This record gives sequence, structure tokens and C-alpha cells, in this order.
Amino acid sequence: MGLKEVRKKKWFGLLTNIYVLVLTIFVIWMLFFDTNSFLIHKELKKEIKNLEKTQEFLRNEIEKDKKLIDKLSDTNELEKFAREQYYLKKKNEEIYLIEYEDSLKNKKNE
Repeated sequence: MGLKEVRKKKWFGLLTNIYVLVLTIFVIWMLFFDTNSFLIHKELKKEIKNLEKTQEFLRNEIEKDKKLIDKLSDTNELEKFAREQYYLKKKNEEIYLIEYEDSLKNKKNE
């Protein structure tokens, strides 16, 4: 097939049309090279989804903390929390920490 035969084909005429060439270049530019390209929009959507997940997680954490604050407004609950979390004690009081074998294994694995 020679060059003259290829030029006579209908698809060759369409591809060499100046409007088709300009439109093709424009579409390629807008999809890949422009500052507002399709690829950048795709990355930004992914980042938005990640931020929304983080936001939901943090909202749940805030709710947990609010419940804990409400719970600790009671002096008995505050004392219980301080004893369990920070191992605080009253004067002339002794505290014994009991660790079981399976909890020791977990600490070694961490």
C-alpha cells in the first residue's frame, strides 16, 4: 500500500483535518498536562476521601472524650480513673500490681 493509496482513504482525511488535530491536542492537553487535569482531580478526590475518613475518626474520638469527661465529673469516678490509669494512691496505702503470664507475653511481643 503506497502513500497515494493511504491518502485516498476516508480515515486519513479525517485524521489530517486541522479541526480534528486541534481538538485532539486540546483534549490530550486538558486530560494530562493542564493544571486542572483529570489526573490531578483524581488525586484530589482520593485525598478528600482520606481526609473525610480522618475527620470521622476524630469526631468519634471527640465523642469518646466527651463521655469520659462527663464520667469524670463525679469524684468517685475520677478517683477510680486516677488509680487505674496513673497508679495513684492515698497516704499510708500500698498498691500491688499483679501481672499474669499472658500479659507478660504480650508486652514482650510489642
